[in-house]
Amino acid sequence: MRFDPAQLETLVTIAEQGTFEGAARTLQLTPSAVSQRVRALERAAGTVLLQRTTPVGVTRAGEPLLKLGRQLRLLAAEASVELDGRGVVDLPVAVNADSLATWFRPVLAAVAARPGLTLRLYVEDQAHSQALLRRGDVVAAITDDPEPVQGCVVTRLGEQRYSPVATPDLVARHRRGTGMDWEALPMVVFNEVDRLQDRVLEQRGTARPPVVHRVPTSADFLAAVEAGLGWGMLPEGQLEASLRSGRVELLPGAESLTVTLHWQRWRLSSDALDELSADVRRAATRLHR
Repeated sequence: MRFDPAQLETLVTIAEQGTFEGAARTLQLTPSAVSQRVRALERAAGTVLLQRTTPVGVTRAGEPLLKLGRQLRLLAAEASVELDGRGVVDLPVAVNADSLATWFRPVLAAVAARPGLTLRLYVEDQAHSQALLRRGDVVAAITDDPEPVQGCVVTRLGEQRYSPVATPDLVARHRRGTGMDWEALPMVVFNEVDRLQDRVLEQRGTARPPVVHRVPTSADFLAAVEAGLGWGMLPEGQLEASLRSGRVELLPGAESLTVTLHWQRWRLSSDALDELSADVRRAATRLHR
């Protein structure tokens, strides 16, 4: 089955703009022409691809074609750069916040050395970034799932180790013998999908305490724990300086946890994506193997 590239680009633009009218302005077409392209693409696919809502939504059947349209856009941008040195290759990538704050930083420096390349980062929990890959929103993602999303290949990067810590004062106030009063100890989580702290509590047969603070950036999460707001799981790359300075200490009776990280990327012949993947693998040597 073949699909018209112009119709696929129209589908991508509608998904990005959220409306047929916005897509028409971007593509410099009339709204009627945009609608005609979508209807033609839906006839070729034999199914409805867009939900006519505000904003417009892509149906499950439309997701593979949305991904195909974005792949064609990437390849066209690379060809343009190779032909005349003009244009920009856009690489949207999903990265979890803790990786971005620690071992992933050298990737940014590597990309900075390549003119004509744009890195567009989506900060997403490693357990939920697969959805962005399925929809074609990103060309690659750091995930904790070793099973590749359809149309992707996966590479194991290594293990990110997290340790439960709190300020010495908070530990002293909630100490119970050789352990902690976990039911009363305030806790900090990154967001609603952050389950690392809950895994520690589950190991101890304890539910969440009444006080749970939400701090949704990696640097501020560290600052919140160091300020005594609650205990939290910190990655080794962030933890070392805080432990040495005595701002935090390991919680007695609790063990570290590891999260195995993987790099999932489109199965696509792309020099830009190949180079980025090599950058990520080199940077990931800082992780536990």
